[in-house]
Amino acid sequence: MRVAVPKEIVAGERRVALVPETVVQLGKAGLRVSVQAGAGEGAYVPDSAYGDAGAAIVDDAARLLAEADIVVKVQKPVRNERLAQHEVDLLREGSALVSFLQPLNDLELVRLLARRRITSFSMEMVPRTTRAQRMDALSSQATVAGYKAAVLAADSLAKFLPMLTTAAGTIRPGRVLVLGAGVAGLQAIATARRLGALVEAFDVRPAVKEEVQSLGASFIEMPIAEETQTAGGYAKELSAETHRREIDVIREHAREADAIITTAAIPGARAPILIPEDTVKLMRPGAIIVDLAADTGGNCELTRPDQETVCHGVRIVGAANLPATLPVPASQMYSRNIASVLLHLVKDGKLNVDFQDEITSGMCVTHAGEVVHERIKARMAS
Repeated sequence: MRVAVPKEIVAGERRVALVPETVVQLGKAGLRVSVQAGAGEGAYVPDSAYGDAGAAIVDDAARLLAEADIVVKVQKPVRNERLAQHEVDLLREGSALVSFLQPLNDLELVRLLARRRITSFSMEMVPRTTRAQRMDALSSQATVAGYKAAVLAADSLAKFLPMLTTAAGTIRPGRVLVLGAGVAGLQAIATARRLGALVEAFDVRPAVKEEVQSLGASFIEMPIAEETQTAGGYAKELSAETHRREIDVIREHAREADAIITTAAIPGARAPILIPEDTVKLMRPGAIIVDLAADTGGNCELTRPDQETVCHGVRIVGAANLPATLPVPASQMYSRNIASVLLHLVKDGKLNVDFQDEITSGMCVTHAGEVVHERIKARMAS
């Protein structure tokens, strides 16, 4: 079975779907890997490293995609302006695609994949189960984003994060507030603590309190009567009254924060606004907000995706696609996720689409010309 790795063409994307060590692993499993020339440049992987790992190097993107049984990518397919064609149209009809797809937010792409009879698997839709843990690309990339968010905050502040005792006196430590204690939030907490900051964290899910405290941060508690998380462990959208209370609690702690890192997201929906403009007005001059939810609207009302702005004396960073800014570890982790997916899907040299398997059915978006994922079908029908 032929697996193709094209060069990512979305602006600013430096990751690559497979790295050489994973190519070796897949080769031992009987999969033949072809890589577009230059695909690994952004992650500092030369073509020669792929060649040494057993991959074929192909210059022509159109030929690479047309000959592949399975195409693996990082970003969802987009229009290739150089070739004047959409990447989906370059795929061989009936082939398979494994990638981040954002299917709940891009229904037109889903329709295009179905019309092309592509069997597509979305890396966002990997079930949060023990069996699928090695495939969980959302978590692996969130780890990168959480780390980088804390480093960004430290770099942009006009003060130290750690407490320093010097001949000139003692400098108080910086205060960091992290909103959301999922994978990205926990990594942001751990990194900020390693940098010496005093860290507080807020999350509507009481179950994460112990994890937050284990990292040396304080957990901000708010009694909530309603259910706050899904069966998969994600935060649920809250009632209007609970959300109002949530904003009030955050506002009181935001006043004292030097840096706020926001990570709250609801799969398939706009990110909840946790920091309205009136909260920003109350923050310390020179404070910073690093908003990891910028791609889905932002947790701060004033966030602009992929932009850095200053409002009311507060620097607001719309941190879009932070994993691409650390392409080496991000690619290594994503590559292992992809390899685990491929080894799960390919049996005896053939793609095995078993809808009785919870991982396969949870990830598969389109197959045999149809949209097969129930949640996406429901979104399309609404």
